Amino acid sequence: MMEAMIHSSTFLLPVNPSDAHHPSVTYALVLLNQRLPRFAPLLWEHAQLRLCADGGANRVYDEFPQLFPHEDASDVRNRYKPDLIKGDMDSIRTEVLDFYTSSGTKVIDESHDQDTTDLHKCVAYIQDFTPNLEKSNLCILVAGALGGRFDHEAGNINVLYKFSTMHIILLSDDCLIYLLPKTHRHEIYIQYSVEGPHCGLIPIGSPSGRTSTTGLQWDLDDTEMRFGGLISTSNIAKGEKVTVKSGSDLLWTISIKMKPIVCKCTSCP
Repeated sequence: MMEAMIHSSTFLLPVNPSDAHHPSVTYALVLLNQRLPRFAPLLWEHAQLRLCADGGANRVYDEFPQLFPHEDASDVRNRYKPDLIKGDMDSIRTEVLDFYTSSGTKVIDESHDQDTTDLHKCVAYIQDFTPNLEKSNLCILVAGALGGRFDHEAGNINVLYKFSTMHIILLSDDCLIYLLPKTHRHEIYIQYSVEGPHCGLIPIGSPSGRTSTTGLQWDLDDTEMRFGGLISTSNIAKGEKVTVKSGSDLLWTISIKMKPIVCKCTSCP
């Protein structure tokens, strides 16, 4: 019997203080150089490690204060300081680098490596150089992974395949994407308050000769999917749980319907 892999977007739900000491999942957050989702501070709260991929530091510096317009920008920047900035350093602005360096953020310059993307560099760091991070239930959240240049998006999707044994989720304001490896059957628990119902299963890399699902409006039954043929787009999640079994790796994507950030500072009405 093929082992089940369980998936749930609980990182889109508010942090539960009662679970703080016994989290079921360990999260690391990587922020890329693309507009960050409006719920980026929520992802930050869930994460035990926060990394900026090169110009992603510009995004944190510039955009986090915009999410808290009633607070002083310097207060917001001091509250949201990444643990690490890593990449080829071709995008980060000098004043941003100086600010975070002086605030104690670790910086790793890998400008010598032009064969891998900045996201690849960050994921490799999490995999190989974080001995204190619980790896058995590790999930890497990648904010700003979608939108902008298509070659960047394709590079980010390629990282899902490169590190297929790690659970990596690409996020934007509109949707999330992650890999469903063919080595497992998958149980996806839908958080309808923050995601769905529109979803899709995409066979990137190779055709899927046989894919079966439950819990979708248009379920697949040993169905072949390939580019140039059928792919499951604009499907709809119907049940609490969606199951997927496939002979090939698939991408799962589902829409996100997060509400705007509500500022809770004392100066707000």
